[in-house]
Amino acid sequence: MLFKSLEFKNDVGQKVKITEIPVLAKDSPYYFMIQVRLKTFIAATNANKRTLKNHSFREYLKRVLKWPVYEEIFKAPELKNNA
Repeated sequence: MLFKSLEFKNDVGQKVKITEIPVLAKDSPYYFMIQVRLKTFIAATNANKRTLKNHSFREYLKRVLKWPVYEEIFKAPELKNNA
């Protein structure tokens, strides 16, 4: 699975970094949900003035999503013959 990160400055001018954002195909059933959750997460980090500098989007999703949905998004492909 591919991950991306996002770096920006909040309203106060602090540098904020959000890591472990999953990259999904546009035809994935979870694509829209991830986009909405990411926008919500960014808004929440901007609203919190004394925010941390580094945030993990994966940890945020672990807290807010149901476990089967989380596993479906972050599932690791099974490798044949220990390849």
